[in-house]
Amino acid sequence: MTDERDLVVLLNEDGTERSTAAKLAAHQPPGRLHLAFSVFLFDAEGRVLLQRRAEGKALFAGRWSNSCCSHPRPGEPVAAAAQRRVREELGLECVLVEVGRFDYHAHDPASGLDERERVHVLAGVSTAQPVPDPVEVAAVEFVAFAGLAEWVAREPARFSPWLAGAAREAEAWWARRFGPGNGRATRQSS
Repeated sequence: MTDERDLVVLLNEDGTERSTAAKLAAHQPPGRLHLAFSVFLFDAEGRVLLQRRAEGKALFAGRWSNSCCSHPRPGEPVAAAAQRRVREELGLECVLVEVGRFDYHAHDPASGLDERERVHVLAGVSTAQPVPDPVEVAAVEFVAFAGLAEWVAREPARFSPWLAGAAREAEAWWARRFGPGNGRATRQSS
């Protein structure tokens, strides 16, 4: 019997739930469309928290990505799943709001697995310092959000393939919250 923590929610092309599958089975090439989420956490100055995925991750290990990403469990609302994973991966509690959604498909040459996801993008603000779970997260850094997509485009091999798309979904929310002119995406110590 598969533990529900190891299941993903499979979707029809129109976004309706179809069934469930084991995570590994859903990621076998060419990938099966399933539900996912990506979270962007910002500090009070509007810098975004990026994480470097742990080397033990099944897909895109060691790459920089958004603050947190995962899959809701069967029957779990996306926002509740996102808050749970932010707590588990980063040791943070915060209010999250959904700011967008997009589909993407990518092949990970290192693992041979495929991502094929409908990604709900959530954003929130936290003034607390993250306490990363080293099984999930190798490192964290706060960076300027403005220009992040261009930075990813210049150095794509350093980043998860969904990061640029997820960042585009979060841009309007960030602009309303923090306004333009926060500089370009460069490393800044946390």
